[in-house]
Amino acid sequence: MEKAEVGEKIRVELIYPLPHEQILYVFELAAGSRLRDGILASGVLERYPELELEALEAGIFGKQEALDTVLRARDRIEIYRPLIADPKAVRKQRAAEGRRMKKGDG
Repeated sequence: MEKAEVGEKIRVELIYPLPHEQILYVFELAAGSRLRDGILASGVLERYPELELEALEAGIFGKQEALDTVLRARDRIEIYRPLIADPKAVRKQRAAEGRRMKKGDG
């Protein structure tokens, strides 16, 4: 990744996947901005008031990160939703019942 100069802008993305849609924001921030700054700048908290910044689980490219992580150019911020069911527990339950998982079976 290229390193940004002080005073320079970096372009980042933020994705918030919902069951019925995936929200993608693309915006610019000052170099040296943190994950917290990106979430605030995206406007996702205003659009989805149920989200609380300090309670969010978020990361960059699939890896959970702290809110004070410094962003780099072209990073993709991801906001994670809690799982409805533990996938391992569901598989174990199906195996115990002798059921096979079908495509799209959730």
